[in-house]
Amino acid sequence: FFFSFFFATTSFAPSPHQKKLVMKIAFTIGAIMAVAPLASAFTVVPNKSIQSVAKQQSSSTARPMFGDFFKNLTGGGGDAENNKNAGGGGFPNLMKKDTTPGESCTGERIAVVGATGYIGKAVVKEGVRRGYKTTAVLRDASKGEKEEKFKGAELKQFDVTDRDACLSGELFPKGSVDIVVSCLASRTGTKKDSYAIDYQATLNCAEAAKAAGARRFILLSAYCVKSAERKDPYALQFQYAKMELEGKLREMSDASFDHVAVRPTAFFKSVSGQLEVVDGGGPFVYFDLGEGKCATCNPISEPDLAAALIDQVADDAHKNGVWNLGGPDDGLSMKDQGVMIHGILKKEGEPKLLGVPIGLFDVIINGLQWVADTFNSEKFDDAAELGRIGKYYAVEDMLTTDPSEKYGRTSLKQHYEYIAENGQEYDPYTTVFGNEDAKKKFAEKKEMVEA
Repeated sequence: FFFSFFFATTSFAPSPHQKKLVMKIAFTIGAIMAVAPLASAFTVVPNKSIQSVAKQQSSSTARPMFGDFFKNLTGGGGDAENNKNAGGGGFPNLMKKDTTPGESCTGERIAVVGATGYIGKAVVKEGVRRGYKTTAVLRDASKGEKEEKFKGAELKQFDVTDRDACLSGELFPKGSVDIVVSCLASRTGTKKDSYAIDYQATLNCAEAAKAAGARRFILLSAYCVKSAERKDPYALQFQYAKMELEGKLREMSDASFDHVAVRPTAFFKSVSGQLEVVDGGGPFVYFDLGEGKCATCNPISEPDLAAALIDQVADDAHKNGVWNLGGPDDGLSMKDQGVMIHGILKKEGEPKLLGVPIGLFDVIINGLQWVADTFNSEKFDDAAELGRIGKYYAVEDMLTTDPSEKYGRTSLKQHYEYIAENGQEYDPYTTVFGNEDAKKKFAEKKEMVEA
């Protein structure tokens, strides 16, 4: 706990973004140190990295970084005793008769904002694959020129936080676009960041799309927005920002302009960060909710989610509404995932599972909030919100059970099997347990084996 506070106040990082990153890492270290004695029974061997660029993966920041980290440990929440991995999959039969899930193309012009993110890249790639004339909107177009997933797409450099420029027609000139897909999301989930990106920047794009004559705005939202709708006492700032944005889209919709809000449960990469830890001999960590309960989720693969978003161009089933969306699995508890990873990696003996008491969050959150209130500190208020994000994903199920709310063919087990063999792409906002150096070492090791 002390270690967490020490690093949270450290200011040696050379940029504001890196300072935030240091604070998040410090918070994580503090939490782990607080429960370190519980892990003394485990012997950790040197980590044999299994990271490389996974060709299967796509990228977007539809979840705050810290929330995604704790979903690496949790994935949802609630009673998972009877939830087991069922695999299977496919696509719900909800589309219009003349459309085919994963394949249909209307031939219209689509633009993707938030294109450089985790899911955004996959959406651009899927749009091009289907045959759509696809434009990827980037803050810095030069960074997208070498991106493999942008091949076949037009790159447009634009700052969507510039409201005046958006509304002047610079973003989407009149008659230039038919469909806009928004994968914008804040990287932290703090109040200031959430309302600047999840709400205002996304609204800028929606208003610019309507002014340009686009007929539909497709929003990548979040399953957990339901907490803001219910006014849960533990609802988060980014959930309220997304909820208010969805409300604005409903107000804007009319005979010539409509919208669809797709709310995914979780992404594969956001729950698979511990595979490298287990491979290195460490325990699989989960948050213990008491009475044998822990988090449950049915995440969706990045390519499947991208396909579902592009389906909404032709599909009117969710017009001016919300589509809660998970993957094909029936739902896996975090303990189930730990056992699964142990088996996939062919580890000897019993799976090493470390349950961390959920009450740890309250200690850290309350401490950070006390400092924030006492010293009127925005930094510590943000840190407390990050802690609340972590706790949320430890106690809430990210799980869809209705067949109409399941999509795709790739199960979580298939995903783990793939990255155990090929590694997963390092991403500074989601791959918290990995690092760039480990990815390079794995790639070199694989090349030597193949040679």
